[in-house]
Amino acid sequence: MPPLPAAGYIAAMLDHASNAPALPPEIARRRTFAIISHPDAGKTTLTEKFLLYGGAIQMAGQVRAKGEARRTRSDFMQMEKDRGISVSASAMSFDFGPFRFNLVDTPGHSDFSEDTYRTLTAVDAAIMVIDGAKGVESQTQKLFEVCRLRDLPILTFCNKMDRESRDTFDIIDEIQENLAIDVTPASWPIGVGRDFLGCYDMLHNRLELMDRADRNRVAETVKIDGLDDPKLNDLIPPHLLEKLREEVEMARELLPPLDHNAFLEGTLTPIWFGSAINSFGVKELMDGIAEYGPEPQPQDAQPRPIAADEKKVMGFVFKVQANMDPKHRDRVAFVRLASGHFTRGMKLTHVRSKKTMTISNPVLFLAADRELAEEAWAGDIIGIPNHGQLRIGDTLTEGEEVRVTGIPSFAPELLQGVRAGDPMKAKHLEKALMQFAEEGAAKVFKPAIGSGFIVGVVGALQFEVLASRIELEYGLPVRFDASQFTSARWVSGPQDQIDQLVKANTQHISYDHDGDPVFLTRLQWDIDRIERDYAGIKLSATKEMMI
Repeated sequence: MPPLPAAGYIAAMLDHASNAPALPPEIARRRTFAIISHPDAGKTTLTEKFLLYGGAIQMAGQVRAKGEARRTRSDFMQMEKDRGISVSASAMSFDFGPFRFNLVDTPGHSDFSEDTYRTLTAVDAAIMVIDGAKGVESQTQKLFEVCRLRDLPILTFCNKMDRESRDTFDIIDEIQENLAIDVTPASWPIGVGRDFLGCYDMLHNRLELMDRADRNRVAETVKIDGLDDPKLNDLIPPHLLEKLREEVEMARELLPPLDHNAFLEGTLTPIWFGSAINSFGVKELMDGIAEYGPEPQPQDAQPRPIAADEKKVMGFVFKVQANMDPKHRDRVAFVRLASGHFTRGMKLTHVRSKKTMTISNPVLFLAADRELAEEAWAGDIIGIPNHGQLRIGDTLTEGEEVRVTGIPSFAPELLQGVRAGDPMKAKHLEKALMQFAEEGAAKVFKPAIGSGFIVGVVGALQFEVLASRIELEYGLPVRFDASQFTSARWVSGPQDQIDQLVKANTQHISYDHDGDPVFLTRLQWDIDRIERDYAGIKLSATKEMMI
């Protein structure tokens, strides 16, 4: 692989900082971002190529690997390997030139969207992957709306251009109309499908040519003197060259130029075109993240926001994953560092419990693989192995009582009862369910009357994942049964009114794993009745996971 133009990157980095107080160099070189998309748009393949170009792996894996072909690094759970889908967000940290990339690959399937929503609270930007043949799909739109709520800067990658794809202008128009965001082309495709040769890099005035023979090889770069350069006649067939010149001229007239401030505000997205499976366009996208992507940003918190350049370490838990290593009943909290310089062995205050924790074995991730983290900076994502002390939404600080906000928990859309195949193992089932509730993999409710548990999820596939994981990780076959309830709402308000509500509606009351009251409903009429009869009570479909 050719050396990366580090000097240009560092100049760009200094240019970024010219409008704001400069961050310490170690923090300024961090780029923390998520990859989002509809299922099958090529998100996990793109992640693998990122790792390949970052030098983190020697050979990219395949989502649907056969025989000796290596599996993808980011899909590490057994169900992910079996089905060829991502069902859990995974974090990966690696260097790219002078930059440190912290990449989070998120589930594309809507049944696992809550994991993705929480992950987006821990990143500073998002890469939106679109299938060139399908354009903006339903899940892409939902995830984009979450990014919009957080004003996240978005870089767009239009994938699978080596297959039959839609007209480039049609794709751009659809993004602008459906997502209400301006689009500026960072590159422009030359041909589509079998005729796809590569792209014209509009930001750096160069030609990128795809190598179809070697999927792991970086594309050939040809520096040109504009689209009238005679060199192009030897590299591009006449009909494709003529079309390229016409389309680029139209794009420059009709579409806005790259405005860095508009991008950082989340109102404009640069778009690259390529083919992740053929390693084409990936390095250019990575260059774009390095050059234009935001440095670690301030984090919303109470009673004050946290700035990345603060000297003291502060971080928050956005994900908990149990049993990443099947040989050990481990439990790892994913912590986004919001400020400071963390070193192994530091003592941090667990704000919820006000207890001090010594962080003696922090880890850096490459999906399921980990290495001991001797140090980390604001913007990094570290793993903290623990025995249940850390939950999603927890804040860790060097003593100050600051609580990070904005990490939501959503009401489940499907509810079912659960029971162990062996009635004698009810206690084992309770332990497993509490584990998954604290991990955020499902909502678990304990009814005020009777025994057993009710499990709530966003999508039906989550029940399959839960059953599979409980059996694999705990050796406990389980059954899910239909529930009389259709939705759940968290109860808040004056304590005397909550007590009255609970006493008069015991058959509807359950408690979540934090012990908070939850009102289970059969019909919308149940919710309307409570809101009518109890003026001070609020039934909420979301719960702020700030503890």
